[in-house]
Amino acid sequence: MINLSQETEALAQRLAVAKHLSVEEAIRLALEEKARAEGIAPVARRPRDQSPEATAARRRRIDSIVREIGALPIIDPRPTQEIIDELNEL
Repeated sequence: MINLSQETEALAQRLAVAKHLSVEEAIRLALEEKARAEGIAPVARRPRDQSPEATAARRRRIDSIVREIGALPIIDPRPTQEIIDELNEL
């Protein structure tokens, strides 16, 4: 376990929020980027399983998520362009 200062932890949390990642992922990505800049090759990740079964399983998971999102209620029935125009006025 690594103990981080409050400043470092706060920065990691802000980066994670901005990138829509977990704090651990944000720290890892930042360290990988710095390592590449310094000419240090990051440890190779395990390649994604490209078998037809694994691809079909990923597609099923994505389809399930899409169905869940599609079933959500429409909160604002206005046309999309009207909503965008209003946001641009802010």
